[in-house]
Amino acid sequence: MSDEHDVPLRDGRTLHVYVDGDPNGLALVAHHGTPGSGLPYGPDVADAREKGLRLIGYDRAGYGGSSPNPGRTVADVAADIADVLDHFGIARFASVGGSGGGPHSLAVGALLPERCVALCAIAAPAPWQAEGLDWLQGQGDQNRAEWAAALQGADVLEPHLERDREEILEANAEQIREVLSTLLSPVDRAVVTGALAEHLVASTALALRPGVAGWRDDDLAFTRPWGFELADIRVPVLLWQGVQDLMVPPDHGRWLAERIPGVEAHISDEDGHLTISEQRMPEIHQWLRDRF
Repeated sequence: MSDEHDVPLRDGRTLHVYVDGDPNGLALVAHHGTPGSGLPYGPDVADAREKGLRLIGYDRAGYGGSSPNPGRTVADVAADIADVLDHFGIARFASVGGSGGGPHSLAVGALLPERCVALCAIAAPAPWQAEGLDWLQGQGDQNRAEWAAALQGADVLEPHLERDREEILEANAEQIREVLSTLLSPVDRAVVTGALAEHLVASTALALRPGVAGWRDDDLAFTRPWGFELADIRVPVLLWQGVQDLMVPPDHGRWLAERIPGVEAHISDEDGHLTISEQRMPEIHQWLRDRF
């Protein structure tokens, strides 16, 4: 079981934090997807412990046990993570984020360069304003409907997400693939079984238990400027993107790979959205550990 903490933040909010892996290891901050929570995934914890990594997850603002922060930008996560690091007395850390956590992982690399030794972004969306990128091209129907609602503002987006929330909360591990049907390519459908399916159900249920504030604020933040420039990132960056991804299509990864200074990019023909986090975390953990 993870150690769980409610960490006070500088503006009076609290962030719910999960600490697992090697208690004396090098700190790895993990940024969850959208929607999601920081609930650790068993195989990731075991691998982190084996590699001497102290895994620090958290519920992003408005999810799970963390206070909402309406109007937040992607960049705002940096101050939250700095407060968490200070709380635990951690000077240096690495960062990993998948899907909606990807931009947040990039943010701490850009904004906390004196503390972040390296970062990984997995299946990360590009900025909404990405020049030359058709942002919605290749996304599943459920995503397209969600972004259409987000562009109309919170008053339209919230009821849309509430309907999706009800469906997600009613699903069990065997049903979650059908709930996400338009977003799963065949390779992703193949891995959404067993422990991963159970974890997705548990993590999203925990995230959405208090409502859709975190999900709403993620979506709105992704349609606005992130609050930092990719060109400002000066720490080592590992980028993973699957070609068979219907949630964040491969052109997003290609766009980011062309603009992040010094990035080591893997645009993987055999991967989808979820296969990378499910099958490649041991090598990602090792890459990050080697940068300390």
